[in-house]
Amino acid sequence: MSGSRAEAEQKGGSRQRLQVNVNEYKENQNIADTSLRPLQTTVLGKIAKVYLVPFSLSSYKTGQLKRPKSLLDKNSNNEVTCKKSKKAEIKESCRRILTPKMEATSSKEESTLQKSSLDVHAESNKWQYKSPSDTVVLSADTESSQEGDSDEDTTPGLDDFSELSPYERKRLKNISENANFFASLQLSESAARLREMINKRQPSESKRKKPKKKENGTGCRRSMRLLKVDPSGVPLPAAPAQTALEVDENPLIPPGPLEMTPENRDDDDELFKGFLQTWAELSKTRSKDTEKELSSIKSYKVNLNGMVISEDTVCKVTRGSITSMAIHPSEMRTLVAAGAKYGQVGLWDLTHQPKEDGVYLFQPHSQPVSCLYFSPANPAHLLSLSYDGTLRCGDFSRAVFEEVYRDERRSFSSFDFLTEDASTLIVGHWDGRMSLVDRRTPGTSCEKLIKSSLSKIRTVHVHPVHRQYFITAGLRDIHIYDARCLNPSRNQPLISLTEHTKSIASAYFSPLTGNRVVTTCADCKLRIFDSSCISSKIPLITTIRHNTITGRWLTRFQAVWDPKQEDCVIVGSMAHPRRVEIFHETGKWVHSFLGGECLASVCSINAMHPTQYILAGGNSSGRVHVFMN
Repeated sequence: MSGSRAEAEQKGGSRQRLQVNVNEYKENQNIADTSLRPLQTTVLGKIAKVYLVPFSLSSYKTGQLKRPKSLLDKNSNNEVTCKKSKKAEIKESCRRILTPKMEATSSKEESTLQKSSLDVHAESNKWQYKSPSDTVVLSADTESSQEGDSDEDTTPGLDDFSELSPYERKRLKNISENANFFASLQLSESAARLREMINKRQPSESKRKKPKKKENGTGCRRSMRLLKVDPSGVPLPAAPAQTALEVDENPLIPPGPLEMTPENRDDDDELFKGFLQTWAELSKTRSKDTEKELSSIKSYKVNLNGMVISEDTVCKVTRGSITSMAIHPSEMRTLVAAGAKYGQVGLWDLTHQPKEDGVYLFQPHSQPVSCLYFSPANPAHLLSLSYDGTLRCGDFSRAVFEEVYRDERRSFSSFDFLTEDASTLIVGHWDGRMSLVDRRTPGTSCEKLIKSSLSKIRTVHVHPVHRQYFITAGLRDIHIYDARCLNPSRNQPLISLTEHTKSIASAYFSPLTGNRVVTTCADCKLRIFDSSCISSKIPLITTIRHNTITGRWLTRFQAVWDPKQEDCVIVGSMAHPRRVEIFHETGKWVHSFLGGECLASVCSINAMHPTQYILAGGNSSGRVHVFMN
């Protein structure tokens, strides 16, 4: 009955529309509970309208809720049914209708709707609640353009949402149409093109003008050598330009004996002939083997204080940095030998005046000469060892450099005599190997090639009394070996000293008894060990703080013993004014050789005469400084 009466009312023109603006409402005095009900909204893309109608549940009774047909003409599926339920359930249904939730159908469609910010239009269906007491009619007016699109069931893509209400189906249809509309506008492609144009536009670079250098302004201090002026301020003559081949290339010296020809003099020079005759006379003299006794520290200091330097005892002997030095043991003449960075060996006879006449420069090697020794058996023999893999003996009585040992595949670092007659030698290599060389054997090969337990060997030194023992200085370890127990395979040392924390420069036995060992390390310490008993361990006696950081351009310091006073050590110094220092084995300072204006550079390599108080020091420019009584 209620359904037929609703249809009759619908046919009789019950389609009445009550429009209420957003900010207006109609007040009904006979209704106890009145509310403004916002209707469902639909995106149409034109004009936003929200319709509100008064609604009351005060006179509601169970069973009186009618289910009217939709007032829309073209589709009967737009009816919204109200289930019979309790009063609380109806209130919940009304609350759901008042605040509908927007379901996220597609993330792409909703993001497009949010960015577009289109106007929102409200559409609502007309609800009728008929009861004997009163009737509340809810209706919504839609646009005339919407009336022709009320058939949602024919919309493609909505078949999967058949369980949804007609309103929700209409809403999804509108969302889909709006998304297609914005996709047809191609906004994303336009935004991408605009972003690309912005990225291509480079910011204008601010070109700052560099401040002009003041030509006459006071700059940093520069040495006279860099300014190419002498100490008096007179400009030095321009040096002849050298080609790149002359500077870079270092050709090997051909094998075999070399004629002793000085580079700074002619072969027919009378002075050079007299120099060779002097060496021939020195070869006939032999130093008597006398027992050497240590003098007291007091008398030793007195003799050191008497040693002075002058302009006549300072001379340039080599063209490059001095890397090794030796003083001839003769007591009649003072002869100093110096090995240089570029393979030269220079000799200086201090008895000649002017001093330049006593300097003779030879080229027996092509790379740095790291070790020089006068033969203990023949004073006229000078043995030199170089990085180029050659060991030569300069025989000044015959004016020739003989080749003792040659191995171009390896680089030599140091050598020493295993026997007193200088017939057998031990040679250290930079790759950690060692060679036993016998000069009595014909040829230039070694007797035995030995592999040590060190990765590198810097210095080799033989014990002065027990000559079967020798000490080697590696990178951070110092090993003592027994020459009688060497084999070609890897050898284990008798003793290993591991107290050093940085790179080691040298290690030497004391010259008379061999009871002490002095080492020079890059950790600014000189260490002295007690080697009086060659056992499994050698104790550390003294540690002397001394600056050994010479830098890149200076030859590294090597502390050596005084042959006359084996409890004193000689070493160069970085202190100002420039000096050469002597320390006692207890760590106490003994003496400093100061030269004033005559000693203005660092003497890295030093050597002391074995019997006389004569000290020679070489710097990194090839200059030799001699202190003597």
